[in-house]
Amino acid sequence: MVGSGGREHALVWALARGGGAIELHAAPGNPGIAELASCHPVRADDTASLPPLAWELGADLVVVGPEAPLVAGLADELRHRGVAVFGPSAAAARIEASNVPTARTLAVARPPCVLKADGLAAGKGVWVCRTQSELDEGLRAAAALGQPFHVEELLVGEEVSLFALCDGATALPLPAAQDYKRIGDGDEGPNTGGMGSYSPVPRLSEDEVTDLVELVHVPVLHELARRGAPFTGALFAGLMLTEDGPRVLEFNCRFGDPETQSLLPRLDGDLLAALAASAAGELRGVELPVSEQAAVTIVLAARDYPEHGDSGTPIEGIAEAEETGALVFQAGTALKEGRLVTNGGRVLNVTALGDSIAAARAAAYDAAARIDFAGVRFRRDIAHA
Repeated sequence: MVGSGGREHALVWALARGGGAIELHAAPGNPGIAELASCHPVRADDTASLPPLAWELGADLVVVGPEAPLVAGLADELRHRGVAVFGPSAAAARIEASNVPTARTLAVARPPCVLKADGLAAGKGVWVCRTQSELDEGLRAAAALGQPFHVEELLVGEEVSLFALCDGATALPLPAAQDYKRIGDGDEGPNTGGMGSYSPVPRLSEDEVTDLVELVHVPVLHELARRGAPFTGALFAGLMLTEDGPRVLEFNCRFGDPETQSLLPRLDGDLLAALAASAAGELRGVELPVSEQAAVTIVLAARDYPEHGDSGTPIEGIAEAEETGALVFQAGTALKEGRLVTNGGRVLNVTALGDSIAAARAAAYDAAARIDFAGVRFRRDIAHA
């Protein structure tokens, strides 16, 4: 497993629970991942050192979590060395590295509109501008990011996150999810990497999710294959369900964060077998049964996130939260003199299952309330009806 965040912790957890004689390694991992896998001090963006490490370990499969190493060509180098990898080539990963204009592109920035950074922005490169003051603020933020950006029409509707496992030709749909990007309740404040998520999305049936994947993901797979850049890995589409039908907001070349933390606990099938089939180009016929239970994820962040992270602050209460039955995925943590401390902006992800979204939400907030570190902040309206 390449990566060190909550998404990677969730993936390692899901792979570990599949059973069997599985030897798990992570680079670099985090303290939570270290409880399930052997961690190696190689950064996820060290694309020169990761392929030799995988070769030395005799890895049968490498799963790449973050987008940056994929865009940098990590999957290409691994395949060149004969190592199976779940993740797209650099050419296919461009679907995230450079925005595909999906809403109508505007020649002039006037509210209401949306600004989108053209390039990797860690989930923070979108500014919704309904007023002139929001547009002015968005333009300043986009300029500070130092990347080109697009101006697009503002789409109105319900936003959903839709993932599919892909092998270059076949797309295996995963359940739909919704995430929350703004820092504050009621979608106030600046964009973040994600403050919470839930799955399923009540508005979408399983058949409707399958139809959306056929409408959105499959044509993209065919086009990328036609261009000589077949997509292998997790293809994400952010969709807006408008009155005029679904519209694509963005594509990503990897599992989302924190949607993954809500999706994976709902899967009843063998995730490792599915990822390996994707890497081998053999997804056709593979199934991943899904639990009827709902899942809700609450992100516990540092006081000054998203402007600044936090480091070295002791974390208490994880064991008490897990005793409720919740899952606590570590995202921005470290060990200091044997004690778990903060080490980032989004520190922990608390996920709970329930027979309904309301039940899962209550369980997740009950567990989150048992965890404490100085300055902890989280939204209070995740999955609120």
